[in-house]
Amino acid sequence: MDVRLEGVTFRRGAFTLTCSGVFGEGVHLVSGRVGSGKTTLALLLAGLVRPPEGTVTRDGISSLTLSFQNPEYHVTEATVGAEVSSYGADPAEVTALCGLADRREDDPFTLSRGELKRLHLACVFTRAYDLLILDEPFSSLDCVQKKRVCTLVNERKGGVTVIFTHERQVLPQVDYLWEVEDGQVVCLGRVPDAIPAWRHAPPYLRYALDAGVVPENIRFQDAMEALCRTHD
Repeated sequence: MDVRLEGVTFRRGAFTLTCSGVFGEGVHLVSGRVGSGKTTLALLLAGLVRPPEGTVTRDGISSLTLSFQNPEYHVTEATVGAEVSSYGADPAEVTALCGLADRREDDPFTLSRGELKRLHLACVFTRAYDLLILDEPFSSLDCVQKKRVCTLVNERKGGVTVIFTHERQVLPQVDYLWEVEDGQVVCLGRVPDAIPAWRHAPPYLRYALDAGVVPENIRFQDAMEALCRTHD
């Protein structure tokens, strides 16, 4: 089960994105500056745009979804409960998990951006997609909700998960690191070997690396555990 990009080149005006690589089973984190092409890559992986050059092949992928940064893009129903039901999920169960049990009859657009985001993500994670693409899943969420998303990611069984994010404080455990720089998509490799090459590493990881230790993964607790081991 994987998504293969071979010789892909996508152009929009003066912007060009190029990529050759394989997104296999596991959790992939893609970082890069604003405007570097991360969302374009997400659209290519999901098949919502096609490259004029190169190929995108999905092998063994029978179900997929792309979660956009703006949760309102996904709303299709008139009430919160109906929105949950549209995913084939139990409205009572999902809204209780989101802290929105008393809002099931409300219009989704009366929710705050953060409330709508956590509702949308809760719905997405009720489904076992072969390919799950999350574009800025932590935006509009507080620290508690970001940690909840990390838990959902790490509890997902099987499949390919690709996370595009600028988040630099609360991150899930991942298997592979990617960067998008100057229109070029580069796979840094598997974690933890890829961590030292990660230019967008958050400050706590950079601190550990500067101290001469490489954490086992990219979470804050991984960095702290690595630093503690140096003092044992």
